[in-house]
Amino acid sequence: MQQISRRAALALGAAGATLSVIGWGRDASATPEAAKADIAKFTGGKAATDGKISIELPEIAENGNTVPLSISVDSPMTADDHVTDVLVVAEGNPNPGVATFHFTPLSGKADASTRIRLATTQNIVVTAKTSKGAFYTASKLVKVTIGGCGG
Repeated sequence: MQQISRRAALALGAAGATLSVIGWGRDASATPEAAKADIAKFTGGKAATDGKISIELPEIAENGNTVPLSISVDSPMTADDHVTDVLVVAEGNPNPGVATFHFTPLSGKADASTRIRLATTQNIVVTAKTSKGAFYTASKLVKVTIGGCGG
């Protein structure tokens, strides 16, 4: 078995740290096209209709690390007609997919609340899938300030 010198081990560690910092050449943020690709994958290429989704997000987020998000989808939530999945996408984050929520008729309501992390001012797009194969969408712009000083 070949041994590695301490100098070589340090060089390998530094190279690995550098690659992780620069993200292997990835862009720092997603593009609206990348977000649309995630939504198209979720919908199977079907068009989503505007409406039936309520998004509660602050218009201005002073701290992008913890932005409160509440989603509600208008649905009867019966065995024959209910929301099965909801996808949340942020167009300006390094990875556009933020969260996916799964529902059943036993959920009673298609409501979800969480906190999300936003890198910059950007659109948040929510897409819901129903048991009947219909898709609904809504979006909201959130301005993320840096230290409460605009940005």
